[in-house]
Amino acid sequence: MKTMKKLALGSAMLGLGMTILPAVSQAQSADRPELTGTWTNASRTGLQRPRGVDELVVSPEVAAQMVAGMGLAGISAENIESGPAIDPETGAPPEGAQDFGLRGYNLFWTDPGSTLAYVMGELRTSYIIDPPNGRIPRREQPQPDWEIKNYGARYLTGVGEDDGPEAFPLAERCLLGFGNTAGPGMMGTLYNSTYEFVQTDDYVMIAVEMAHDARIIPVFDNAEEARANRRPDVLKQWLGDSVGWYEDGKLVVETVNINPKQMAESSVPITAEGVITETFSRYSDTEIVYQFTVDDSNLYLQPWTAELSYHTMEGEMYEYACHEGNHAMPGMLAGARRLELQEEFGSDD
Repeated sequence: MKTMKKLALGSAMLGLGMTILPAVSQAQSADRPELTGTWTNASRTGLQRPRGVDELVVSPEVAAQMVAGMGLAGISAENIESGPAIDPETGAPPEGAQDFGLRGYNLFWTDPGSTLAYVMGELRTSYIIDPPNGRIPRREQPQPDWEIKNYGARYLTGVGEDDGPEAFPLAERCLLGFGNTAGPGMMGTLYNSTYEFVQTDDYVMIAVEMAHDARIIPVFDNAEEARANRRPDVLKQWLGDSVGWYEDGKLVVETVNINPKQMAESSVPITAEGVITETFSRYSDTEIVYQFTVDDSNLYLQPWTAELSYHTMEGEMYEYACHEGNHAMPGMLAGARRLELQEEFGSDD
């Protein structure tokens, strides 16, 4: 009966939204960390340690120097310092200019945080803590039928396939947030790195500001029970099949069977045999320490682990209405059809 109650309640949550969630239990115990609240994981730290940086933990002075030298969304550190060369009074910059067709954003829209990741009182140079070098231990030759789609060139140049909406990456189609914000392997990105956790006796729900993704994780009494209640393999869900349990004062979440389309564009890719295990623990009244371990021998030489923190923030999380403001999609598709007509008939008419 408990399992059936979980499935029914999960369907109600998905169908009707967060407003009908059961009352939140505020109980904090040695076995169950209290996670409910609004949090942010924004920082200037990346998943991998920068080349030439040996230490995981650095001083505030070194951290400030590293941040000062970082580019942002294709904008160099020098341009960040001087500000974007955009004047709304003079119209669009000329074709070929620095701000025309060479940036996905100007600085007005970015809010990635102003410091390196702050984890348990330390400033971190990478999310990855194992291997000790802070780098992903990729295999040189992964399994033959595995393809990772890199849309970096498209982001910088605007050049790419445009036969139809399916040619665009998932984030541009507003199907998922970009940058692995919802995970599994949840990391901050250029902006909107806000999360709302709602914890009940049977579920933990994580609402992600970026694209308004939501993870609804059923929580069981132990790992054995959780794994026995997975969904059928045929259900290739966005964000995967996640189940959780409490262990040693942490919430443990194990995810398998992530939608292959998502994983092909993910910064934390795994194949069908891969497993991602996350843990959430309370370090203080204002900090959740979050770890995720990626285990997939098809792609990696060894399992690897990343660690970052969520910090409390004031205020509420606002809706990220991606589809309502997605003027780029019809604009790019319409432009592509116009170019096709020009090529066929040799005229703008």
